[in-house]
Amino acid sequence: MKTGHSKVSTAQPDATAPKVDRRGVVVGAGVAGAAALAGHALLRGGIEAPAAPGAVATVGKAEGYRLTPHVLRYYETTKA
Repeated sequence: MKTGHSKVSTAQPDATAPKVDRRGVVVGAGVAGAAALAGHALLRGGIEAPAAPGAVATVGKAEGYRLTPHVLRYYETTKA
C-alpha cells in the first residue's frame, strides 16, 4: 500500500525569500537575549534580594581611598 507522501521535493528556493546568514542569526540571538534580560528585570521590579547575614548597611558618605596593607604591598612591587 503506497501513500502519496513519499515524494521528495525538488523545488528550488524562492529567489525573493531573504537569505539567512550566520551574522544575522548571531545578532538576532543577541537581541533576543537582551530582550529576555530586560523582561526579567522589569518583572522583578522593586524586589530586593535579602541581605546576607551579618551584612551592615552603609548609609551616608563613602569611605574613599584607604591605605591598606594590600595597597602598600602593590606600591612596593611597583618601585623601580
